[in-house]
Amino acid sequence: MSDPTSMLPDQHPRRSLAWRVWAASTQSLAVKSEGLVVQQAGENDSAMAERCGLIDLTVLERTGFRGRQAAEHLESLDLPVPDAPNRAAVGTQGETVLRLSARELWVLSAAEDDGQHVRRMANQPLPTKDCYALYCQHSHAWLVLAGRYRAAVMAKLCGVDLRESAFPVGHIAQTSVARSNAIVVHHQWGRQPVFSLFCDSASADYLWEALLDAMAEFEGGPVGLAALV
Repeated sequence: MSDPTSMLPDQHPRRSLAWRVWAASTQSLAVKSEGLVVQQAGENDSAMAERCGLIDLTVLERTGFRGRQAAEHLESLDLPVPDAPNRAAVGTQGETVLRLSARELWVLSAAEDDGQHVRRMANQPLPTKDCYALYCQHSHAWLVLAGRYRAAVMAKLCGVDLRESAFPVGHIAQTSVARSNAIVVHHQWGRQPVFSLFCDSASADYLWEALLDAMAEFEGGPVGLAALV
């Protein structure tokens, strides 16, 4: 049997539209949630991630719910529900819950998880009314920016002040990044705080290139999943 990591990302059930801009330059890949993510981008991944690193996690599991009973539904699944929109909270199993509005919530898989826990949540019966599934898995790309210069990078692309003093861990901004609509989440993921950026899937490769360009000043670049977890 052939090694699944030797296959191209488009040969798996899930892929990111940005895979072409990072696949050729990686050292190793890993299978996650029926798709491929970069396990190691280079020999200095850890140092890069501490300074300024970028990874595409679009294939990782996530789900969402909308409606008046969406918050109650997540609470029934033993997940924490932030008490206000544009806030994030981390569950006991490491999942991150995003409250994007009073009636819209997303759940992101944990850094160490293969998505099975979130997948089970997505398959749970919904309340009989006023709670609907959202398919954010397919509608949005998921890019993660790590490192101590992450706010300085974003200052070149976004008009919102994302420094720690103004945008602490647990906050969400729904804004424009490099002139593209994006959701920016400041949260703990793996071993360090990061910015998760969610944009329209069709903008994934554009936003990837824009972030790399902004990171060049800080000697940033792509990193692998192993550097973050």
